[in-house]
Amino acid sequence: MSATPSFFQTPSPPGLTGIKAWLLTHDHKRLGLMYLWAVLFWFVVALTVGFLIRIELMSMGRTIMSAEVYNSAFTLHGVIMIFLFVIPGIPAIFGNFFLPIQLGTDDVFFPRLNLLSWYLYMIGGLLALISLFTAGGFPDTGWTFYVPFSVGTNNNVSLTVFAAFILGMSSMLTGLNFITTVHRMRIKTMGWMQIPLFTWSLYATAWVQLLATPVISITLVLVIFERFFQIGLFDPDRGGDPILYQHLFWMYSHPAVYVMILPGMGVISEIIPTFSRKAIFGYKAIVASSLGIAVAGSLVWAHHMYTSGMSDVAVFVFSLLTFLVAIPTAVKVFSWVSTLYRASIEMTPPLLYGLIFIYLFSVGGLTGLVLGAAGTDIHVHDTHFVVAHFHFTMFGGTGFAFFAALHYWWPKMFGVMYNFKRAYLAATLATVGFMFHYVPMFILGLKGMPRRYYDYLPQFSQGNSLAAVGGLLLFSGIILMLVNLVLSLRSRQVAAANPWGGCTLEWSVPSPPPLHNFVSEPRVMAYPYDFSEIIARESQGK
Repeated sequence: MSATPSFFQTPSPPGLTGIKAWLLTHDHKRLGLMYLWAVLFWFVVALTVGFLIRIELMSMGRTIMSAEVYNSAFTLHGVIMIFLFVIPGIPAIFGNFFLPIQLGTDDVFFPRLNLLSWYLYMIGGLLALISLFTAGGFPDTGWTFYVPFSVGTNNNVSLTVFAAFILGMSSMLTGLNFITTVHRMRIKTMGWMQIPLFTWSLYATAWVQLLATPVISITLVLVIFERFFQIGLFDPDRGGDPILYQHLFWMYSHPAVYVMILPGMGVISEIIPTFSRKAIFGYKAIVASSLGIAVAGSLVWAHHMYTSGMSDVAVFVFSLLTFLVAIPTAVKVFSWVSTLYRASIEMTPPLLYGLIFIYLFSVGGLTGLVLGAAGTDIHVHDTHFVVAHFHFTMFGGTGFAFFAALHYWWPKMFGVMYNFKRAYLAATLATVGFMFHYVPMFILGLKGMPRRYYDYLPQFSQGNSLAAVGGLLLFSGIILMLVNLVLSLRSRQVAAANPWGGCTLEWSVPSPPPLHNFVSEPRVMAYPYDFSEIIARESQGK
C-alpha cells in the first residue's frame, strides 16, 4: 500500500513552522480542523454533563448531585451545546473547510478575520470554563439567562454572559466572511444557480448570523450593566420590564434556531443526491426555501411567549407565522424524499445518518406545530414536551446532520476511511437510544411534568427511568462513533479522492486537499448535481 497522504503535511504559510504554523495560519482548511477538535471537545463535555443530568433524574430524590449543582449542570449543558456546539459546529468546521472549495477558490475573502473568529471562539469557551471556578460558580439560570433571576442571583452570571457575547462576535465575523466570499471569491464560471446547496445554506445562515446576533449581543451587555450598575431596564424592582428581555432574547434566539438547522439541511442536500446517483429534486425550490426560512424564521420569535400575557391579536399573528414557516421546511423534506424515489441508492454511513436526520427532524417539526398553536402550547408550555421537541429538532436535526457531515467529509478532510461496521452499529445505538430517551418526555410533558425541576412526583418515575436507559444507549452510540473516527486516523486506510462518487468541486481535488485546494483549473458544470459523467465512469468500471 502506498504511503498515506496527510493533511498535516500541507505546506505551512511562509516563514512559519511547527505549532506557530497552526496558531497563526490563514489557511481555511487548517482553521476548519482547529474548529473540529475544539467543537468535539466541547460536545463531549456537554454530552457527559447531559448524561449526568439524566442519571440524576433516573429516580426520585437525590441520586448523584444536589439541587444547586443540578441547576448549574443543566445551565452548563445548555450553554455549551448551544453556543459552543450547535450554532458554530457545521458552519465553523465544514463551512470553513469546504465553502471555498465548493466555490472554486483557494480561501475565504478575509483569511485574517477568519483566524480572529477562531480565537474569539476559543476565548469565549475559555471564559465559560473559567466561570466554573470563580467566586459564585457557574450560573443556575438556564441558557436563556431570564431576568429578573439572572440579575439577582449571586452566581457568576456576568462572566458567562460575557463569554456568550464573545462567541456572538465570532459568529458574526464568520457570517460576514462567508457572505463576502460567496459574492466576491467564487470562480467566474460559476453562476448563482450553479452554487452547491451546502454553500447556499451557509449563505442564508450567514445573513441571519450577521443581522440577528447583534440583538442578543446588546441584550447580554445590558444584563451585565443591570447587574453592575442597577440601571433598571429589565429588573421590575427598579421599574424595568422582564418581558422586554424575553422579546430581545427570542428576537435572536429563534432565528438562531435556523442558524443551527440550515447548515444541517445543506449537508443533507449534498448527501441525498450523492448516494442516490440522481440530480436532487427541486434545486431552485430548495434554494428559495433556504432563503425563505432565513426571512420567515426571524418573524416568529414571540411564539415562545404565549403565556407571558400577549394580546389575542399578537397570539394569532405569531401562531399564523409559525405555521407558515413550516412550509419552506416541508419543501426541503419533500425534495429529499422525491430524490430518493426510484433512485439507485447506495447505503453508506453518511446516508444512514441523513435518513435518520429526516425522520427525527420531521418529528421535531410536527411537534413544533403543537407548540405553535396557542391552545396546546399553553397546556404544555415549560413541560418536558418542550424539552423533547427541542431535542428532536436540534439534536435529532442538527446533531445527526453533524454526524452525517463527519462521515461524509471525513475521507476528504483526512484522506483516510473509517470502519463501516462500527459506524452502522454506532448509528443504530444512538438512534434507538435517542428514541427511548426523548419519546417518554413527550408523554411526561403531556402529563404535566415541568422541565428544569430537580425532582418530580411519583407518577413521573416510570417515564424518567425509561429515559435514563435511552440516555445510556445514546451516550454509548455517540462515543462509539467518535472512537471509530479517531481510530481511522491510526489505521490509515487510504481514501480515494472521490470515494462516494460526488460531483461537487470538493470531490475533484486530492484527499486531503493541498494548500491552494486545486491542482488544476476547476471545471464548473452547468448543473451542480449532474451525475451523468460519474455514472458513465462507474458503468465502465473505472
